[in-house]
Amino acid sequence: MAKPTVNINQTIRAKEVRVVGADSEQLGILPLREALALAESLQLDLVEVSPTAAPPVCRIMDYGKFKYQQAKKLAEAKKKQVQVELKEVKLRPKTDTHDLEFKVKHVRRFLEEGNKAKITVVFRGREITHQELGMAALEKVAAELADIGIVEVRQKMEGRSMFMIVAPKVKK
Repeated sequence: MAKPTVNINQTIRAKEVRVVGADSEQLGILPLREALALAESLQLDLVEVSPTAAPPVCRIMDYGKFKYQQAKKLAEAKKKQVQVELKEVKLRPKTDTHDLEFKVKHVRRFLEEGNKAKITVVFRGREITHQELGMAALEKVAAELADIGIVEVRQKMEGRSMFMIVAPKVKK
């Protein structure tokens, strides 16, 4: 993705421009040379803010400082962004109740951290003929997590495994 280019100083190609001063005051429509001379006398840059307007709008500002502030805003927004991960827990259709409770604790921790959890039941060999056991295990896990999470994707078969995705409940 190409960054949008901003015309500054000599790269502006309009004959006349609407000039906005350094303190956001309207200086009116001026010939380009006059606007460049005004910006240079203030030791600032003439930056094209709205190239599609008729005539184009240009602002007198310190372009280096402006770019620095934009980069800081972008970094701050990125820092506040939350990345949701999909964590996975695997079960077997014959997983014992204690082991199942232990796996539920893991899923509960994932949901408390704000991540989604994928619970997978893997069938080996002839176990595939007893899909109801896997279904029952996933339903039990969903019932255990009903207070903290919601089932986003119901039980679904995919090859020799059955899975379900649980997301954390939205906090109000």
